[in-house]
Amino acid sequence: MKWVKFRIKTITQAEDIIISTLYDIGLEGAQIEDKVPLTAFEKEQMFVDILPDSPEDDGIAYLSFFVEEKEAGEEGCGSSSALLVLNGEETAPETVLADIKAELEELRTFMDIGEGTVTVEETEDIDWINNWKQYFHQFTIDDVLVIPSWEEIEPEDKDKLVLHIDPGTAFGTGMHDTTQLCIRALRKFVTPKTKLLDVGTGSGILAILSLMFGANTAVGTDLDPCAIEAVRENKEANGIPEEAFKLIIGNIITEKTIQEEAGYECYDIVAANILAEVLVPLTPVVVHHLKKGGIYIMSGIIDDKEQIVTQAVKDAGLEVLEVNYQGEWVGIVARRPM
Repeated sequence: MKWVKFRIKTITQAEDIIISTLYDIGLEGAQIEDKVPLTAFEKEQMFVDILPDSPEDDGIAYLSFFVEEKEAGEEGCGSSSALLVLNGEETAPETVLADIKAELEELRTFMDIGEGTVTVEETEDIDWINNWKQYFHQFTIDDVLVIPSWEEIEPEDKDKLVLHIDPGTAFGTGMHDTTQLCIRALRKFVTPKTKLLDVGTGSGILAILSLMFGANTAVGTDLDPCAIEAVRENKEANGIPEEAFKLIIGNIITEKTIQEEAGYECYDIVAANILAEVLVPLTPVVVHHLKKGGIYIMSGIIDDKEQIVTQAVKDAGLEVLEVNYQGEWVGIVARRPM
């Protein structure tokens, strides 16, 4: 099996949003190359005693996406006959490249993505999809144990609240600082009466944990139809009843039909673990979905974007209750006035 690698030159601050955007066209499992210093938690995951010195961070990042190559017709016909298998369908490398460039150009209209160039090359026969699993292990967020499908719960963790997740079929694992900021805020504000809206739900981690924390019902929205299968699998893995968690596919910022389906002024909590560039236009929309007195939980905010998100929150008429920090990321909790 051979793979084609699409390698994007960008900047570190654009890594997350490019990865999220390209997931929408079927590109998964980004390999990230940058010079950002590892966090203490990341160092623990490396399983070595002494890490080599790293070069100074220059702000440049390379994101590589690997797509399986399938030869059309007889083998040895040459690269011109090569097709790629993306989302279970065959497509030409030129089509994938054009889609990537189009998405990058759209991102460039509202944020800095650096050079944004793309190179394409064929790679050796490696199991890119599964090799990463050796680096992802169960971990805890306070009293919550997040565990992948290939590991067993240790006896000392039997009393923890357990979130079962297979990252191979999900958008995220819960390991990222931004997700943990949201989880801690949800744990604080969720009650048995809570009706939750999770914007950009992805694999459904925040909605599922809110239900495990005792929330009444949850609704998630996402742009990507791939969220349907990811949410279904994670609901099943964690025993979440079908009726407790509804998923809506579409853009709640721009699509009136999605806003209407979600419902106005009916949520006790709205959560959004999305980058600052999306939170700014989302916030004046979200306020209309919150009940009076409802809580708005945001993360995905790199520290130097804190002020623009805080200002968007205030401009929407919301009151900032908390600003929390983890690593270089910020979580904001706000409330709609009564």
